[in-house]
Amino acid sequence: MAMPSYDLDVLRAAFPAWSLFCSDAGVFYATLRGVRLRDADIDKGLRQTVSADDAETFVSLLQDQARMAVRS
Repeated sequence: MAMPSYDLDVLRAAFPAWSLFCSDAGVFYATLRGVRLRDADIDKGLRQTVSADDAETFVSLLQDQARMAVRS
């Protein structure tokens, strides 16, 4: 398997509210740390956990979640 072209530690520093990891299959996952979303938050589009098959999509999802959290 080729080495990934991302640095998970950099992503962790950029998104400290999330617990991030990459599975053995190469899927990125992030779960909010110490936060339990309310139904109203979920209805607004916030997610407790997000995942993506590539780093670019993953970062985009996390940025979208950050924008939505600010508006909540």
